[in-house]
Amino acid sequence: MPNAIIDIGSRSIKLVIGEKKGDDIAIVESLKNTFSIANDTFLKERISRETINQTVNILEKYKQVLKDYGLTDVKVIATTAVREARNKDIFVDTVSRKTGLNVEILTVGDIVYYMDSYLSYKLKNDYPIHKKNVLIAELGSGSMDISVMEQGFTLMSIGLPLGTTRLRQLASRLEGSFQDVTDALNEYVVNELSYAKRAFAGVEIDDIIIIDENYSSYARNIITNVKKDASFWHIEEKDVKMMLDSLVGKSAQAVSQEYNIPVDGADTIMAYAVVLNAFYAAMKGKQVYALEISLAESILANTLLEIELSKKYNKTNQLVSAVNFICRRYNADIKHGTYVASIAEKLFGVLYEQLGIKKDDCLYLTLAAHLHDVGMFIHNRSHHIHSEYVISTMNMFRLTEAEVKMIACIARYHRKGAPSKNHLLYNSLPPDKQIMVQKLSSLLRMANAFDRSHKQKVKKLDVKVQNNDINLIVSVEENFILEEDDFAEKKELFEEITGSRISLSVKGL
Repeated sequence: MPNAIIDIGSRSIKLVIGEKKGDDIAIVESLKNTFSIANDTFLKERISRETINQTVNILEKYKQVLKDYGLTDVKVIATTAVREARNKDIFVDTVSRKTGLNVEILTVGDIVYYMDSYLSYKLKNDYPIHKKNVLIAELGSGSMDISVMEQGFTLMSIGLPLGTTRLRQLASRLEGSFQDVTDALNEYVVNELSYAKRAFAGVEIDDIIIIDENYSSYARNIITNVKKDASFWHIEEKDVKMMLDSLVGKSAQAVSQEYNIPVDGADTIMAYAVVLNAFYAAMKGKQVYALEISLAESILANTLLEIELSKKYNKTNQLVSAVNFICRRYNADIKHGTYVASIAEKLFGVLYEQLGIKKDDCLYLTLAAHLHDVGMFIHNRSHHIHSEYVISTMNMFRLTEAEVKMIACIARYHRKGAPSKNHLLYNSLPPDKQIMVQKLSSLLRMANAFDRSHKQKVKKLDVKVQNNDINLIVSVEENFILEEDDFAEKKELFEEITGSRISLSVKGL
């Protein structure tokens, strides 16, 4: 049975219908309407009424195509140009009301997930991605979404304002010769990449993989020594220099005619070449590879082929890998964070029903436990407040902004302090999320108390529930009076929320 994706991008809207064919997918229909939401968002920060209406008209036509194929279920996604628009909520609501289609605005983490999982699948016989440290850059019109993978685990993902349309807009504002403008663009991109390099400092990158939908095929029309059918190929630095030299002083029309590239691609191919050149300048000694994959194709493949990375690389493990990398960057006590997380998960597994929360909510507790002391990097005094701030600014793998806020607040309240009216982040959450924060932080407080000395003294934890009473039985090898004293205070929030009496029994080993 075919499946369909509608991709609302920065410069076009695409409908892609695909079906499973052996171990891969086959595209049975691909429609594209070129028009630019990017011009609205990147220049005016809002999507105009005319652009919204044009989007609705295109989607109505696509609905008829879907009807002809007998498809009633379609996934509609939007990326940078919609995500960064100040009126994105109005855009999504209008599309829903007028077409009945629900638009999902993808985060950088979502895009990274779909692209990386399909990339791993596509390259399983050609490139050992799970044995290398790889920087993967998905280059679109609006942004370049970068992920750093350490032997299959995502350490970080970040979106940079380096889309080809954005770079073309910047170039149009710069005054100077063609070479001056090219040099300025290169400086701009290198500077942005330097920021990304600082974010993954300490990770030795083996290779760089640039993913794009069209530009690598356009580049093959310019770089003559590359096989035309190569879907994954090594772009050497000399090839990039050749591209830049070939494009010097040529208009988009001239480039289109000479190299058989569509005009809209010819208009931004220089930006692609500048990005490649900047990677070689910023990441000296690294090799750059190009792979042509579209986001829509990646999502289709994930659905049709039921691509699922092994449990080793599931969402929770990927997130734990990412937050541990953050702890490395901020010189946090990773051993302590990991230990507190394990205790918190044990408590959650027995007590979550008493708190009236769901099994899936454990993810927020786990991540907050790993990160609760990250604010120590700023200062040990009031470090819980610093932790909240640091966490709230993070772009976490496949988590929404609201979910990151919750994790930040859970981490903040791992000490004795309670939420108040002047806690802006907490009060920005809806009431159901606020109580969730308090419930999960009540578990984090007790787990953290058990490692007050940062010596991981608890070797075994048993949780006994009888009627409305809870007894925690810990087996320890060392003096535990510091932890007992801290626990006596930290248990109070849990008791207040649940109405249960909780006691601690300490046993020696």
